[in-house]
Order: sequence, then structure tokens, then C-alpha cells
Amino acid sequence: MKWDIVIGLEIHAQLNTKSKLFCSCATSFGEEANKNTCPVCLGYPGALPVINKGAFEKAILIAHALHCKISESIHFDRKNYFYPDSPRAYQITQFYKPIGQNGYLNIDFEQNGKIESKKISIRELHLEDDAGKLIHNPQKNESYIDLNRAGTPLVEIVSGPDLSSPSHALIYFKKVKSILEYIGVSDCNMERGDLRCDANISLKPEGSQTLGKRCEIKNMNTFKGLQMALEYEISRQKKILESGEILLSQTMTFDPLTFKTSPLREKEEASGYRYHPENDLPPFQLETSFVENVKQKLPELPDAKKQRFMNSYGLSDYDAGSLTSSKKMALFFEEAVQIYNKDPKKICNWMMAELSSLLNEENLEIDEISIKPKHIANLVQLINENKITGKMAKEIFPTMAKSGQYPLEIIEKVGMKTIDDENELRKFVDKVLEANPKTIEQYKAGETKVLGFLVGQVMKESKGQANPSSLNKILIEKLKS
Repeated sequence: MKWDIVIGLEIHAQLNTKSKLFCSCATSFGEEANKNTCPVCLGYPGALPVINKGAFEKAILIAHALHCKISESIHFDRKNYFYPDSPRAYQITQFYKPIGQNGYLNIDFEQNGKIESKKISIRELHLEDDAGKLIHNPQKNESYIDLNRAGTPLVEIVSGPDLSSPSHALIYFKKVKSILEYIGVSDCNMERGDLRCDANISLKPEGSQTLGKRCEIKNMNTFKGLQMALEYEISRQKKILESGEILLSQTMTFDPLTFKTSPLREKEEASGYRYHPENDLPPFQLETSFVENVKQKLPELPDAKKQRFMNSYGLSDYDAGSLTSSKKMALFFEEAVQIYNKDPKKICNWMMAELSSLLNEENLEIDEISIKPKHIANLVQLINENKITGKMAKEIFPTMAKSGQYPLEIIEKVGMKTIDDENELRKFVDKVLEANPKTIEQYKAGETKVLGFLVGQVMKESKGQANPSSLNKILIEKLKS
């Protein structure tokens, strides 16, 4: 039987404010446990919350970036539940009147060799405070509570059930992360828990309009974890449905060691949380001028930057999309192009190939390596000016990455140089032509594409140091004689 997959994501992002959402306690990470706390975030009776204006502005900025309609009337609600890391036994959130509603985000993906686009609806975006953190010690069978995080401002971005595969969910999650980084509202450090998501997933018979029973996978904070959790859950639900068993609507957890989901509890419904208005925070109206002033702070977002890269630098849809998916990569590229603007495409190629490979191998961010935009710009310029060959550039790249030295410094140090001497080049050409008489016949018979093979053979003989421009000239001259 064929099934339609239905996925919706709830993305939680901590806002990078200096103080918490409803008190002046610091949000700094890595402090001594329970140091950054006060009567408000510890839930002491009588302690009254006060809204952090900076967090509120950041939430509105995100809502604008995600094309949401901004609510005119704002109020907060209590989500009642008991858990050890929630000292008040309720969370202050926005159930009835979220800041943003009815937004959307377009995602691009490859299908049948073409780039396709899909519009993902965003049902709501609301502001709430985060819970504390439980620290488990399995050796002692003990758990500890650190409430430093309790009260940290958090936005929850709730998508519609518009994602139809794990890969689409992953693309959407990555794009939301990219937008948050572009507008500078969250550090998005996933290892630290700044960015995480819950996934609601259900299956229905292909073409059916009726949604199946959904399960929710909680707290995934890696891209790989999200994709693997969804893939396993799809497989699990298929087996249950195709065997004729009853699929229960449950809240699930994902174990990154076994790559499996497992049930935590029955799925909660909104009524189970007994939402009611937060009576310590009175409702208020948003002035249109305030909302517009916040909107003016929006920087160029990934989609706009991608289009500009295509128009201004002649990059393909794929290349422009890859570069602009990361704010740091986009800034790196533009800085390199400002230094050497004669070949943006070649700068892009070096970033997409050698530089990206280095980052993946070392598991580093682009601002954590010794190579800077000026190194890539200088490298491409030297290649274009025939001062070094592409092969030489690839050989010195690892050294440049480790030492931060410029290409010419490395070349001079190791004694590498481009061969320009015409007599020396002719010797290499003669040797290659003598060894390839059939290729010469093919060229003279009109198969000019074999010229590339001969160039490659000469470059091999010269250990990649032959000046490409001079080499081509001599080789064509010899072939025509």
C-alpha cells in the first residue's frame, strides 16, 4: 500500500538577549549551576514578571522575516504542567494570541533533476520562556536540576502539515536556522540547545483527505537526528498500519545511539494543559509605528541575497543557493569578490569544492579556519594571471589552510614555480607528442577535443607547473606543423 507522509515542525529558538524574558537575570551559558536565578525565574510566590522589550522586538523581527501577520493585541497565557525543571509548574506562552500568524516560507529542493519550490505555511510564531535543564548521572542513578536556563526567551515557530518527506523537513529546518542567523536574533548553537525542534508526523493512504493519527517526536537538536528520527518513525508507523494493528497517538523520543524512536507518553491535547490568560501580565495593543520601525531593521534575507548573487555575479541557482544558505559563507564570498572582482565564478568554485571539503573534514565553521577571503581571492588571481597553475593551487591549499600563509609565500618556500621557459616547455610537448602518434592523427582528422588530453599529459610531465597559456600556444603550433 502507498502512503502519503504528513510532517509539521515546531522549531524552538532561544533569543540572544542578555537578560531573561521576564526578569533581569543573565542568559550567559556555562555558568555555575543555578547562579543566574532570582525569585521571578524560580517561581517564588508574589514575584511579578516584566516583559523584556528586546526579546519582544526580536520576536517581531522573526515574524516579519517569515511573512507573518503581526497581532495588534498581545497577551500571554499559562500552559499548566508539572515537570521538575519548571519551578512555577506552568510556562508563560502565547496560546490564544501569538505574535505572528499565517506566515510562510519557500523551500527549494531537487526533483527529477530540476530545482522545485514549495510553500510551507507557518501557522503561528509565539514568544515564551524556556524551562530549566535536567542533568542525569546514570552511574549514581541521580538527576540534578540547573535552572540557569529557566526564563530564557524562546520563540516557537509552528509550521503547517505541509512537509511530505524527511528531506523536505530537513531543508525547511535549515532554512529557518539560516534566516535566524541572518537577522541576528539567535546564536543557533544546536549543541548547546539554542535551536531544537519537535516533529509531528502521520501517514494516510495515498490521495486520502483524512489525516492519520499523529505522533510527536520531541527535542531534536541535530539535522542528522531529525532526518533519522523521521525516517525511523515513518517505517515504524507503516509496519503498524500495514499489519492491521492500531496506531496510538503518542509523544516519542529519539535515541541517537540506536537510531530509534520510542514512546514517552500518550500525546497531550491542548485541553490537557488547561491554558488560561496570564493574569500577572496585562494585555496591550501594539502601535503600528512600532511594528514598522522593527521591520525597517530587517537585513537582506537569504532568498533576496541568492537572487542578487545570480544577477550580479552570474552564479547558477544551485551555487547561489549554496553560498547564501549560510550567512558566514555569503559574507566570505562577497569579501573575496571585493578583493578580486574579475572572476566571481572561480572564487565560488574554490569555496564550493576545496574550502567546503576542508570544513566538512575538520567539522569547522568558516570563521574558525586560517583561510580568509583574501587568501581565496589571491589564489584565484594568481591562477588567472598564470603565475601558478590550478594543480599547484590544489597542492598548496592544505598548507595555506594550516598556516594562513599566502600562496606565493608557500610556493617560494617549497621551491615551486610556473614553467614559462619556451625551450623547456617544447621539450615536454615533444616528449608527449612522440608518445601519442594516434592522438595526433585524430587531431589532424578534426577531432580537436583530444587537445585537452594532450594538455593534461604535458601538465603531468611538468608536474603541473607548465604555464597553461604558453603550453596551449606551443602545442597547437606543433600539431599544425
